[in-house]
Amino acid sequence: MTLAATYSIVPVEIDNDKCIADKGCTVCIDVCPLDVLRISETSGKAYMAYDECWYCMPCQTDCPTGAVTVTIPYLLK
Repeated sequence: MTLAATYSIVPVEIDNDKCIADKGCTVCIDVCPLDVLRISETSGKAYMAYDECWYCMPCQTDCPTGAVTVTIPYLLK
């Protein structure tokens, strides 16, 4: 029996080249009502710590550099 390869996508993706969390920005973390975003201790950039996104999108809307992208599943569009 072979196992099917599953493709999984994280709802909130952060572009590390655009993210300025290492310079003190915490906008995406501050506006998230579920507190699922964190700052990485190693890179200093934001990332999604828990997959509990409600797709409310203030993290994407309020990001000053456009580093945050929220991917809404097809069935929720």
